[in-house]
Amino acid sequence: MIQPIVEGHGEVEAVPVLLRRLRDEAGAFDVKVGGPIRRSRAQLVREVGLRQAVDLARRQRDCRSILILLDGDEDCPAELAPRMEQWAVAVARGTPCAVVMAHREYEAWFLAAIESLRGRRGISAGAQPFIDPEVPRGAKEALETLMHGDTGYHETADQPALTALFDMSAAYRRSRSFRRMVSAFGSLIRAEGATAPVWPPASWAERF
Repeated sequence: MIQPIVEGHGEVEAVPVLLRRLRDEAGAFDVKVGGPIRRSRAQLVREVGLRQAVDLARRQRDCRSILILLDGDEDCPAELAPRMEQWAVAVARGTPCAVVMAHREYEAWFLAAIESLRGRRGISAGAQPFIDPEVPRGAKEALETLMHGDTGYHETADQPALTALFDMSAAYRRSRSFRRMVSAFGSLIRAEGATAPVWPPASWAERF
C-alpha cells in the first residue's frame, strides 16, 4: 500500500484519485492506496514535523511505501524536496519514501492539460493552454481566469473532480514536476514488487 502524506484539504480527496489513475495506467492493480495523512505545509517543511508524519505513516497497517506530496509555493523543489526526502528516509526504517513538490501549486498540473478540461467543472470551452503552466505564481487564480461566468474554483470539490478528468499525458509532456510525480510513483510501485511493462507509457513522451 502507498501511504500518502499531503498538505491540503483538497489533496486528501484528490491524491488517492491521482494515485489510482496512475496505478491503473501502469496495470499495477494489486497496489493499494491508503487514506492520506494531512499535515500543514509549515509542519512538512520542518524536519521534526516531517519525521513525525512519516513515522505515523509507516505505522499504518499494510504500509509498504510513502509518498509526501505538497506545493512548492516559492521554494525551489530541486533544493527542498531532496532535503525532505533525506529526513523521511532517516525515520522510515527501510520503508521506501518519495517527496514530490508540485511546482508552485498542484493546480499547475491542470493548467498543463487544460484542453482536456474544457467545458468541465465550469472551465471555458475556449480555455487556452499556458506556454509554461508552472510559471503562474497563483495556479488556482490562473485556473479561475479560465472559468466562465461567476464560477469559482472550490478546492475541496474541484480538485478531486479535475484530478479524475485531466489528461495525464499532456501534463507529463508540459510539466516538469508532474514528470517527477510519475517517476516517483514508478519507483514506489517497483519497491512494492509491482511491475509495469513500460513506465511511463511510451505515448506520453510523444512530442516531448
